[in-house]
Amino acid sequence: MTWSGGSFGERAACVLAPNPGIMTLDGTNTWVLREPGARRSVVVDPGPSDLAHLDAVAEAAGDVAVVLLTHHHSDHAEAAREFAERVGAGVRALDPAYRLGSEGLVDGDVVEVDGLEIRVVGTPGHTGDSLSFHVPADGAVLTGDTVLGRGTTVVAHPDGRLGAYLDSLDRLRALAEAQEVTSIWPGHGPVIGDALAVLDHYISHRRDRLDQVAAALRTLDVPACSADARTVVEIVYADVDPVLWGAAELSVRAQLAFLAAR
Repeated sequence: MTWSGGSFGERAACVLAPNPGIMTLDGTNTWVLREPGARRSVVVDPGPSDLAHLDAVAEAAGDVAVVLLTHHHSDHAEAAREFAERVGAGVRALDPAYRLGSEGLVDGDVVEVDGLEIRVVGTPGHTGDSLSFHVPADGAVLTGDTVLGRGTTVVAHPDGRLGAYLDSLDRLRALAEAQEVTSIWPGHGPVIGDALAVLDHYISHRRDRLDQVAAALRTLDVPACSADARTVVEIVYADVDPVLWGAAELSVRAQLAFLAAR
């Protein structure tokens, strides 16, 4: 599946960053949000410090009111300050280290710009500072790396925590079940048109992987607190390309920590 960004709903445009890779899929999705007919925009996750990409974002965004970050990973946040200073805007993020200006960003906040309403949903798990942004007028949610357009995400232990991640998926699923969210605008990969189906898949996939890790521990006859994560990866991810085992090991470490705490 080829993904190159584009316009979505009535309020969103995705500018794809030129940083494809194993962890970033086609590249980072930088989102430009603007109420129809409005002058100012909101930019979410400016992405890497790449001049051509930032030029493209600036052209799509025009007058920028504020920059928002879904989380601190460099493929999303590296250029946040650089871009914000260029366009004369602030940066709002959960982690104070990534803010520019006095305003932070926490669960329950509502960002309003020229009639555009963005509701902040705390979705920790992939990282401790992960946020999602609900755009109710379009029935969409920007999920950063919490839900991807293809495949599944890494719970990046030790910053990421599986228990928190499962809770975040449940929270997003509740929005989808209530039909407040019908589509997902992810941080990587294509837009998802059936939010509820994908969230159900994400939740069942995580539960299945957790069961597989628990089964591997029984086979190895070791407790979760002392298991070797790479050995567990070699059992649970035997059918996965070994080039992905490094990322899988991060998630397995999170799964082992979750099981050890039960």
